[in-house]
Amino acid sequence: MSYSNTNRGQIWSNDRKKNDTHPDFKGSVNVKGEEYSITAWKQKGRANPGKLSLSFSVQPKDETRIEPAKDYVVKSDDQSGDRVLPAKQSGLGR
Repeated sequence: MSYSNTNRGQIWSNDRKKNDTHPDFKGSVNVKGEEYSITAWKQKGRANPGKLSLSFSVQPKDETRIEPAKDYVVKSDDQSGDRVLPAKQSGLGR
């Protein structure tokens, strides 16, 4: 019998959390062969003392990927730092 991750998932503490709007946990789940990303937040005030209560969001993994911008470029200068500009304004336009 072979092992399958179908209909299984996991979450871990979010070590990149910088403020309260960032999720406390991140992870993934496979549902009927489709991969999803999970983000979860600890619920404060609703939970019983000593019990963990979460709210969570699930999105298909292909929707959570950030595609590279094709019509934008990053210009950097020492005074203003990096700026993202439309390609036409950067002098590299098509």
